[in-house]
Amino acid sequence: MIRVVVVDDQELVRAGFRVIMSAQPDMTVVGEAADGAEALRLLRDTVADVVVMDIRMPVMDGVAATRQLTADGNSARVLALTTFDTDQDAFAALQAGAGGFLLKNAPPGELLAAIRAIAGGDAVVAPRVTRRLLDRFAGQLVPVVPTAHKDAERLGQLTERELEVLLLVAEGWSNAEIGERLHVAETTVKTHVGRILAKLELRDRLQAAVLAYKTGLVAPDS
Repeated sequence: MIRVVVVDDQELVRAGFRVIMSAQPDMTVVGEAADGAEALRLLRDTVADVVVMDIRMPVMDGVAATRQLTADGNSARVLALTTFDTDQDAFAALQAGAGGFLLKNAPPGELLAAIRAIAGGDAVVAPRVTRRLLDRFAGQLVPVVPTAHKDAERLGQLTERELEVLLLVAEGWSNAEIGERLHVAETTVKTHVGRILAKLELRDRLQAAVLAYKTGLVAPDS
């Protein structure tokens, strides 16, 4: 059962999401909040797998709440929602630690599929969109760690093949495409990605792509 918390400043939107999710045999809504601050208080005492988080809210917006949730080490994964199809919103949410980004006007089936994907550890932003966002905003990236030595130390944990897979992930290739390029099975690529995330202590492939940009492994438009 996927435990979901819905965060949106509009009560009608929260009610609609609750109806849709509660009708699913594998989902349950365990809490609701009207802003980011309320969501953080709720999640201190409520165990959730996925937080469906509106980006633009009063008091504390979804980006700030996601950033704090990530900093707190909460295991819930964030699916960021917005009514505005802007690169700025998407990048801000992903940079804050969200596992995916979706428009509020997405069909119910797409929303439910995104929640299941997020709960399973996958990203919900298409690889090509990831690359487009990172190319556009790479100059705004803040180093993950304070020194280049620390960066090299983290990446030094990876095998040559894992480093190769990381580069392809950052360049926007899907697991299937990476498998074709490296002439290995897609399941093998998934295994490599899982090991990369574990070694680098990252939540998902989006954070892996961001790290590759921040450390200079991949340059914009390379």
